[in-house]
Amino acid sequence: MSALPSLIIIDRLLENWLLEDIGRGDFTTQGLFVDRAKINRAVWVVKEDGVITGLPIAARVFKLLDADAKFVFEKEEGEFCKSGTTVASIKGSREALLTGERVALNLAMRLSGIATATRSYVEEIGDLPTRLVDTRKTTPGLRILEKYATRVGGAVNHRMGLDDAVMIKDNHIKAAGGIEKAIALLRNNIPYPLNIEVETSNMEEVKEALEYNADIIMLDNMSPEKMIPAIELIRETNSRVRIEASGNITLNTIRTVAATGVDYISSSAPITRSTWLDISMRMI
Repeated sequence: MSALPSLIIIDRLLENWLLEDIGRGDFTTQGLFVDRAKINRAVWVVKEDGVITGLPIAARVFKLLDADAKFVFEKEEGEFCKSGTTVASIKGSREALLTGERVALNLAMRLSGIATATRSYVEEIGDLPTRLVDTRKTTPGLRILEKYATRVGGAVNHRMGLDDAVMIKDNHIKAAGGIEKAIALLRNNIPYPLNIEVETSNMEEVKEALEYNADIIMLDNMSPEKMIPAIELIRETNSRVRIEASGNITLNTIRTVAATGVDYISSSAPITRSTWLDISMRMI
């Protein structure tokens, strides 16, 4: 299982999301029950097949609301579960269970959906050396968790933010006046040891990126037929350059792209096109 982000980060995010949902108070729970500290139990059940993800994060939701809450994993994080499977059981104050239910479930359903979609892409190329990587097309505020979910699904994280690596995209190239100028400027201005990745869309741009020593070359929106000679040129010229393919990657095309021999395939689809995995909480 992929390592969770630091609890310092997770707890701060969760506190904000709980405040968003609770507002001035959970009037339903507070109005129904005088003794909100009474201990109750609940279980989480998945209502469709999928990769369960986010259980440790959900556990923190209830822990923030009740320091004595017990969240028990009935299934492992990242495990594929069939519809009807009980994935967790919870024991805690009635107020914590009822007030934290929606935030905890929302996060787990969202992350499980991403991990499930990611797993399907990874399995398509599982017997090939190409690795699937995610992108920065994430929900604002949820990036660190959505990228955690892609790792649980079997993908590799691309840069987490603009400060992780240098990626010269088409608009950078136009603004700088070409690949040569962009790389030259960056070599003098970026901190060590950041890599430089260049987005290319044709053979001329590939040649220029090679000539000026890009560390990673992205073949963007190129057909497999056009990728193959570009990959051959890169391998012959500098075998240390890593090659990434990107653009319009689907479950139907990812294997064909991987078969060209690229090192990585980047796709936003596992995050942007995934659906939530249906999970419900049942009080006992």
